[in-house]
Amino acid sequence: MRILHTSDWHLGRTLHGVDLLEHQAAYLDHLVDLARTEDVAVVVVSGDVYDRAVPPVEAVALLADALSRLSEHAAVVVTPGNHDSAVRLGFAADLMRRGVHLRARVADVGRPVELADDDGPVVVHALPYLDPDAARRELADDDAAGPGDEVSAGGRRLLARSHEAVMGAAMRRVRTDLAARASGPRARSVVMAHAFVVGGAASDSERDIRVGGVDAVPAGVFAGVDYVALGHLHGPQRLTAPDDAEGRRPVLQYSGSPLAYSFSEMHQRKATVLVDLGPDGVRGTELVPAPVPRRLAEVRGTLEELLGAAGEPHVEDWLRVVVTDAARPAELYARVRSRFPHALAVEHRPDRDQEVRGARVVTAASDPLQVAADFVEHVTGAAPTDAEVAVLRRAYEDVLAAERSA
Repeated sequence: MRILHTSDWHLGRTLHGVDLLEHQAAYLDHLVDLARTEDVAVVVVSGDVYDRAVPPVEAVALLADALSRLSEHAAVVVTPGNHDSAVRLGFAADLMRRGVHLRARVADVGRPVELADDDGPVVVHALPYLDPDAARRELADDDAAGPGDEVSAGGRRLLARSHEAVMGAAMRRVRTDLAARASGPRARSVVMAHAFVVGGAASDSERDIRVGGVDAVPAGVFAGVDYVALGHLHGPQRLTAPDDAEGRRPVLQYSGSPLAYSFSEMHQRKATVLVDLGPDGVRGTELVPAPVPRRLAEVRGTLEELLGAAGEPHVEDWLRVVVTDAARPAELYARVRSRFPHALAVEHRPDRDQEVRGARVVTAASDPLQVAADFVEHVTGAAPTDAEVAVLRRAYEDVLAAERSA
């Protein structure tokens, strides 16, 4: 069976104010063409379909069209990520056309999409993004107690408040389902998950998902399956997992995002993953390059250098332009834009060591709590106490919870 693995479309996102919907549509055309020409049996989309909980109407229409066209060539399984609203994405999932499976409910993590080929059954366990605060109660209905688990006021056990705890509980349900199938032909297992797995390399454009100060899931949580189709990190990458009890090692793969969504991603080679399943598991994977609408790059130098030969190769690129003249040149922005019509960011950063040493860059990938703690220390002259850090953490997580419920 051939599987097409993709994630992190972020439909409706902009890049420094530039509308990317046209370029996202071009990627989806490419995806439909891959499903048709590569004899794909199932397309799995591992979260962050939209860029925000309430997407623009144009993004919703684009998704509807893409799912319709993809389902003409393959089964399609879609799960929400941390950017999506699970409720909105999963609305009317039972009314979807045949072959389109929207799996957005935590309660369904042990109920796979069942497929088959000439080698036997293939089951796809589609796990939505598991927010610890939302999932720790619903997934705590088994007998496996873990460190940090709690008991609610009503006497019901709650999982520890961490991504590892809720993902571990979800995977126990997956393995329970697989064990129930052991009497028949071996079912090859695919798990879709949207998470930050230990060993993955992040970029600046992924939204922070720390809860209780922890955001990572160990790769060993996914033991017992054949392929883990990961979403959340924007660079395509394979992670190493330990062998399971039977000496088998699952293949853990991030497909990455189809487009570069920050300058930290400008050196990534965007791709979609083709996965071949044989009778005994993953036979091989291939990264198929995604179309590049416009190259993302950074140029650095004096304004004279950039307006001359040094800037020539980048005239058509989306650019971050760093001008290093000792004094800010007159009409800097206008002169840069006349040379580079697609410049997205223009910075005057004199090339002096003392300024570089004093600079600290804060990006979307920075730990918000650390940023707040650094600010407290800068203002007061002392690092925040443990009690103050707890207050900062609670305030930040309350904002995240309010955003999820919007």
